[in-house]
Amino acid sequence: MPPPRPFPDGLAWQFGKPDLIVTLTKDVIVKAQGPDWWPDVMTDPGLTEDRYIQAVQIIPSKGYKDIHHIRTSLVRPESGGNVTHSGAIDGNVALEAGEQGVFLNEYAIGKGADEFREGAGRLIKAGTKINFQFHLHSSGTETPVNVMLGVKFYPKGYTPKHTITSLTISAGQVDLRPHESNARSDGYNPLIKPARLLSFQPHMHNRGKAECLEAIYPNGTTEMLSCAKFEFNWMVNYVYAEDAAPLLPAGTVLHSIMWHDNSSENRSNPDPDAQITYGQRTVDEMGSAWVSYYYMSEEDFKAESEARKAKQRTLVSAK
Repeated sequence: MPPPRPFPDGLAWQFGKPDLIVTLTKDVIVKAQGPDWWPDVMTDPGLTEDRYIQAVQIIPSKGYKDIHHIRTSLVRPESGGNVTHSGAIDGNVALEAGEQGVFLNEYAIGKGADEFREGAGRLIKAGTKINFQFHLHSSGTETPVNVMLGVKFYPKGYTPKHTITSLTISAGQVDLRPHESNARSDGYNPLIKPARLLSFQPHMHNRGKAECLEAIYPNGTTEMLSCAKFEFNWMVNYVYAEDAAPLLPAGTVLHSIMWHDNSSENRSNPDPDAQITYGQRTVDEMGSAWVSYYYMSEEDFKAESEARKAKQRTLVSAK
């Protein structure tokens, strides 16, 4: 038999030792019983110079079972440290200039690191504070929650050519009838410039079943880019390989297709007799696709597309 597959330590940094590790100065305490909670915690990492980020990862150090997800954002000095909120954290909204600052990263249970390809990254300015927005739920025992945010920087003085954008492509409504096993919902997001798609991460709640991401091209043709089964405790971020990252022309619409299973066959379903509608709580349902990409110039898009086609022709002829 082949050797068993090794799994990484849940407290291990996937990109090596971080250049910066940020933790909360004190634990967030989740009550034994109570409604879902979305607290914000602002931290000051003490940055004294502008740097570009090459990789970022969140590791829960306490209270894993009480964490639904975490979203971090960069609150720059020019904002005065002010953070505004709407309560909507799973909505279809571009996060590069979000309501809580400039988007940094998102963590959901089971997710690993965000690592950016060479030449692409995110800028963190000197004096920037980091805001952690948690989605927490009670688990029957009063629980302290804390996390570690690890950041790997590009070398000093290096400026990547591309800035990463991350957003969610969400269904506006979800309606699951009792014992319904294959309820579908859809979300759409247009790309205003040529883009290179970097990653795809399904996000649903307990009744999530599967999710696909499709490209609807300007000429009306479609291409299925990715499909994945879904488990609530394994919110995997699928990163495209260098030669497989979709190159999408301006005007392409990204179409997320989500399926939910409200039947008794779903082992994560707490109550198949319930009718479930859209909501932010863990006991509610929603559906979205987290995607990361960067925009390109028309010239770069054409050059990369032609280079990829040439490589494919070479591989085919070699066979």
